[in-house]
This record gives sequence, structure tokens and C-alpha cells, in this order.
Amino acid sequence: MKSGPATFGFLLTDAARLLRARFDRAMEEAGLGLTPGEARALVFVSHFAPIRQSHLAERMSVEPMTLVGFIDRLEARGLVERMPDPEDRRAKTVQLTPAALPLVEEIKIVLTRAREDATRDFSQEEIETMRRLLDRMRSNLCSRSGGEGA
Repeated sequence: MKSGPATFGFLLTDAARLLRARFDRAMEEAGLGLTPGEARALVFVSHFAPIRQSHLAERMSVEPMTLVGFIDRLEARGLVERMPDPEDRRAKTVQLTPAALPLVEEIKIVLTRAREDATRDFSQEEIETMRRLLDRMRSNLCSRSGGEGA
């Protein structure tokens, strides 16, 4: 059976899946002593800290219990710390420790290489156009869904 051209949604989600798989492989090959999930958690914390664990799980699209495992292991290595949330003492926020900063920089290098591999035959203009369009799409979706993941 012959299928028609791939839909926009399929291409977008499949490209995201393949990019994440490429990042996961690159992280395993980098030998940083982190699982891909732990590396993703560190990068997300570096961008959004201090952030509540529940919000971090949402942003990463992982189950809260999965995130707890990542954070437990990162905390045991002295890379993140949990602090009481000043707005809700029942909640905890997560932030990087100074020891994590060099590792986050190494992870970003791995991410950059994976992204460069994915866009190797794109011009800078095409990359910037795609980034702007995806950012606009995300804004549209966030404004219609009450800001989820903004």
C-alpha cells in the first residue's frame, strides 16, 4: 500500500524522536557517567532553576517518579540540590550546585554536536527560520492551552 506525503505532525514528532535518540547515543558515547535522562535533567535545571520537581517533570515530559530517580542520583553525586519552595513548604525546588556547571557545559557540547549532525546540510538562514517558526508554533500552542510548558 502506497502512502501519501508525510503529514506535518508526523514529520515534526518523528524528527524530535530521532534527534532525541541521536542525543541519547551521543551522551552514552561521551562517557560522562550520566544516563541520557540525567543529562537532560541537568540541562533543564540549568535553564529553569530553581524549579519545582513537578514542573521539571512536566517540562521534560517524564513521569514524576522517573524524575525523582534522576534527581536522587544527581543529588548523590553533588550535582543538584533540593531546597524547600518558599511559596509552598510541601514542595521542593531543584537547582544546580557549582560542581555541576562544568558537566553542564560538556553536555551542551554533546547537544550542539548532535544538533549540528541533524542540520548538517542546512544553511544558517534555514536553521534560524526553522527556530523562529517552531518558537512561534510553541507560543501559539501555549497561549491556547493555558501556558503549559511555556
